Amino acid sequence: MKTKNSHLTVALLIGIVTLFSCADEKKDSEIAESEKTEYVLVIHGGAGTMSRERMTDEHEQEFRAALNEALEAGEAILKSGGSSLEAVKEAILIMEDSPLFNAGKGAVFTNKKTVELDASIMDGKTLNAGAIAAVSDIKNPILAAFEVMDHSEHVLLAGDGASLFAKERGLEIVENSYFHTATRLEAVERQIEAEKDSKHGTVGAVALDREGNLAAGTSTGGRSNKKYGRIGDSPIIGAGNYANNMTCAVSGTGHGEYFMRYVVGYDISALMEYQKMSLKEAADLVVHKKLIEAGGEGGIIAVDKDGNVAMPFNTSGMYRGYVKSSGEKEIAIFK
Repeated sequence: MKTKNSHLTVALLIGIVTLFSCADEKKDSEIAESEKTEYVLVIHGGAGTMSRERMTDEHEQEFRAALNEALEAGEAILKSGGSSLEAVKEAILIMEDSPLFNAGKGAVFTNKKTVELDASIMDGKTLNAGAIAAVSDIKNPILAAFEVMDHSEHVLLAGDGASLFAKERGLEIVENSYFHTATRLEAVERQIEAEKDSKHGTVGAVALDREGNLAAGTSTGGRSNKKYGRIGDSPIIGAGNYANNMTCAVSGTGHGEYFMRYVVGYDISALMEYQKMSLKEAADLVVHKKLIEAGGEGGIIAVDKDGNVAMPFNTSGMYRGYVKSSGEKEIAIFK
């Protein structure tokens, strides 16, 4: 009888422990679910040789305000349940309309003192993409890239053909002088005299939405004092722009020739997919090892399918920022 009662007591104790254990597991599961990242937006305004010593407080605040405006515009879409594609497009529109960044209104000059623009956008869910290159009259190149993706059978349109397509799609066409700013003109005149060009940055955005879909977009005016119809990595899918729901979304900025040769955006994704690296491991390997060893300068922004963020760069600075559904937010320029 004593043995029977002992067995009953032990069984009762095991049952109680199991009950509490299940309750704890359920609680932990609920906490993990509540803390799950619902959306993320990451942006950049270009990487380069910016110096804290040479930048005035006023100028720094201008950049921070512009980055914040882009983040807020994109986050408003994600917060309301909008898509990562729409958030990326909206954030880049803000930066294209700002004279501070090398895209749209603030784009750098070519050797002929005109402005030529490139842009691309990619949907991580479908791997559909659109891009435009070497255009001189489309007010917002990211909108044209989106139209190529959404309303054509092609991925990349260039020059007059891209402008004609944009016009047919009802996008705003402007005179090339719309893009001209005094600061950029002075810079290119110094470079022409010195027979040099300059590896100015780009703007870009990557996002994860509530549905778990990733998207990436990149827009640029290219290199200041560029010649011969040069096109960089920004409109090249897999180089300066890439998104895949299985892995991550990436937007690059820097010396485009290296980003094309080393297929930077896709390489980060491939390292995650085939080598099972984390986003941070893959991004750091490409930016801090592969690019540096090759002689390439620049950086990337990226977000993975779980909402992790990476923003590595091998220059002295990169205009960058991110915001998460948790309220976590950062805007930075220097290392």
